[in-house]
Amino acid sequence: MSSSVSSSSSSSSSSSPGPLVPYGWDAGWAAGFAPYGERGLVPGRVVRVDRGQCDLVTAEGTVRADTEFVVPRDPMKVVCTGDWAAVDPAGSDPRYVRTLLPRRTAFVRSTSSKRSEGQILAANVDHAIVAVSLAAELDLGRVERFLALAWESGAQPVVVLTKADLVPEAATLAYLVQDVEASAPGVPVLTVSALHDDGLDILTAVLAGGTSVLLGQSGAGKSTLANALVGADVMDVHAVRDMDGKGRHTTTTRNLLVLPGGGVLIDTPGLRGVGLWDAEAGVGQVFAEIEELAAGCRFHDCAHENEPGCAVLAAVASGGLAERRLTSYRKLLRENRWIVAKTDARVRAGLRREWRLKVQEGRALGEAKRGQRAWPGY
Repeated sequence: MSSSVSSSSSSSSSSSPGPLVPYGWDAGWAAGFAPYGERGLVPGRVVRVDRGQCDLVTAEGTVRADTEFVVPRDPMKVVCTGDWAAVDPAGSDPRYVRTLLPRRTAFVRSTSSKRSEGQILAANVDHAIVAVSLAAELDLGRVERFLALAWESGAQPVVVLTKADLVPEAATLAYLVQDVEASAPGVPVLTVSALHDDGLDILTAVLAGGTSVLLGQSGAGKSTLANALVGADVMDVHAVRDMDGKGRHTTTTRNLLVLPGGGVLIDTPGLRGVGLWDAEAGVGQVFAEIEELAAGCRFHDCAHENEPGCAVLAAVASGGLAERRLTSYRKLLRENRWIVAKTDARVRAGLRREWRLKVQEGRALGEAKRGQRAWPGY
């Protein structure tokens, strides 16, 4: 009896929300955790996952726990940096993560493998920071791809143009910002030079009080930016390769870091591949102007290719919509449908029907052309 009372008392003191508030603990998480607290478990937030174990921050400090009970067959449900979890109390040996609290948001991409699987990069994030290096030529298509996943995650995207000190001409920098803003409707676009502390005050204010995930290619300056935001050299930094300007994956795990100005930051490894994962709504938000124009098309299922009365094509013809934007929009939608079709039989059937129709149209067009060429010989 006394053991039970002691365990309950220990659990109560360990689950005190105070020490976890800087990590995002709030009344909503407390309510979701309550049933587990009654069982003597304590709350913790995952700050790092590594080889079947993870580090979690709890009211007693950072602890190490085994993840054996949170390794389901579904890769979308495995423990991830940013998760809130119910953990065995102090004194348990070994110590286990018993369950994960339902996620509010999740940043997911498709894996680079041939299997149709999603990979969770960060959980329970409020802001998705897309770091884009100004040391290399802007790839607006890649920015749009990142933003589609960010919007789909439920987080608010923020584009940060890093290494701004490498673009000394103010006019040139302004043009680059305008190009990105045109590809990122509704998204703040900030310029930062972490080496010179330029622009960090604005970014710090944006990120204060929430959870942010830092995303981008290798060499985008994420680790340098993370160090500048944290105010300490918590992440290793390597120079990019001179031959192609690419980085060398200085960050190999996803780490949750506390920001001195408030909020927490999840730093991620450089992403060479950014595959969409069921992100149709996210694509729609990235290309909001095209979705708005599409409402004026003659046909509700207009593909914006060669249909009569297409408001989108009319906007391209008049110069109101950049053709590059439409090309990128089509590409991401096609890719997303292909990914979804791997696991959705109805989508697969729809794609087969569309393919058959296109084949039939191509044959009919070919026959018509052959008939036109043969006519003069009669």
